[in-house]
Amino acid sequence: MAVIELDTTNFEQTIQDKDFVMVDFWAPWCGPCRSFAPVYDKVSEDYDDIVFAKVNTEEHQALAGHFQIRSIPTLMIFRDQIIIYSQPGAMPEGALRELLDKARELDMDEVRRQIAEQNAGDA
Repeated sequence: MAVIELDTTNFEQTIQDKDFVMVDFWAPWCGPCRSFAPVYDKVSEDYDDIVFAKVNTEEHQALAGHFQIRSIPTLMIFRDQIIIYSQPGAMPEGALRELLDKARELDMDEVRRQIAEQNAGDA
């Protein structure tokens, strides 16, 4: 599957419409971002059930600000509209595949239950 570009016009709709979205927050001037891009593109070809997306933080500063992106690249995974992973730093291909496989195995009903418990405790 091809990597798609996200911006303020399609970000929210993509997250709402797709069950599993991985987002790479990057910038053209970022050396580690440019080095990681071929790995991200290659891995995206092997996961048809995952939407791989990129957000150019230079062009879309509002999105980067909304998600409090302080370091790039930052990878973020959404499952069922819930952020289940958000960490700065590029990773080798094997680590990225392992992360995606673990994210795929998550029991999202259990994740929602834990979030509900946490929210009830915060109230």
